[in-house]
Amino acid sequence: MRKGAITREAILKALDECDRMGRPAFLETYGFKEAQSYVLLYDGREYDSKAIAGVAHRYTEGRPLTADEFSGGRNHAVAWLKREGFQVRLIRNPDWSRDEVILACDLAMKNGWKGLEAGAPQVQDLSRLLQVLPDHQGVPRSETFRNPNGVARKTFDIATQHPEYTGKRTNGGATDRAVLAEFLAHPAEMSAAAQRIREALETGSFGDLPSADDSDLDDYSAPEGRLLLRRHVARERDRKLRQKKIDSVLRQGMPLVCEVCDFDFEAVYGERGAGYIECHHVVPLHVAGEGRTKLSDLALICSNCHRMIHRRAPWPTPVELRGLLRNRRPAI
Repeated sequence: MRKGAITREAILKALDECDRMGRPAFLETYGFKEAQSYVLLYDGREYDSKAIAGVAHRYTEGRPLTADEFSGGRNHAVAWLKREGFQVRLIRNPDWSRDEVILACDLAMKNGWKGLEAGAPQVQDLSRLLQVLPDHQGVPRSETFRNPNGVARKTFDIATQHPEYTGKRTNGGATDRAVLAEFLAHPAEMSAAAQRIREALETGSFGDLPSADDSDLDDYSAPEGRLLLRRHVARERDRKLRQKKIDSVLRQGMPLVCEVCDFDFEAVYGERGAGYIECHHVVPLHVAGEGRTKLSDLALICSNCHRMIHRRAPWPTPVELRGLLRNRRPAI
């Protein structure tokens, strides 16, 4: 058999066969997997370029090429299809975000740390949710983006990284391993974070997520994903709420100092520091959920203590951090 000896007419026949059979059946029948790098664009639709090229051989050479007889890249399938005038596009679905991995890891945990198949109702449901997750808005993605097969594969990637797994590990990434470690250390907390993310996606509350420079959050670590963290930080930066908390403290005749270390901005910086202090939302959003913030939920703290609270999960409360600080100070 001459590899690459396919004509435009043969390719069109393969495309027609794929349309008639449906993509899943077409791929299964001929033993191909979904395209991971290149797709053939024709008549407004995307096709698995390697599968189409392989099946096109059936119409010119008497039998299709098998998946292991050639590559789907530029040296084989892509070159053959382009030679006959077809458009082929490189696809790279965006990497999984922390939020997405948290949701997939929660599925794997609830399944006894075993991967789930694409047909599982939980996988189908998560695939639907990930389609509306705003993590990758505006980023190019193919029609296979977070489809059930991709979601199922991610649960296996996570499950095979479990320390008690004894089989062959799949290609899990650094985020998979990091999130898995946090689930093993704090299962209830991480599962609660997953539930809050789900609830926000179901209600569409991420649709009004305030714009923020994510570089501001680079030093922050939290059980929730970045979207919940952004909403949490946005609450803390609400100027009206912060001012109400400050006014409440001043009305009680109390000094405007850090609740953790007693730092006083005005005492150190003079007039420039007068009336300034940062506001911390004590209860993380994955625990508190959506709702009206009460002044008692807020703590006034300095910039250093604020960073130290957010630096590593699980977050200490201001009272816990104050206790840690006292234990660290030498006795006078």
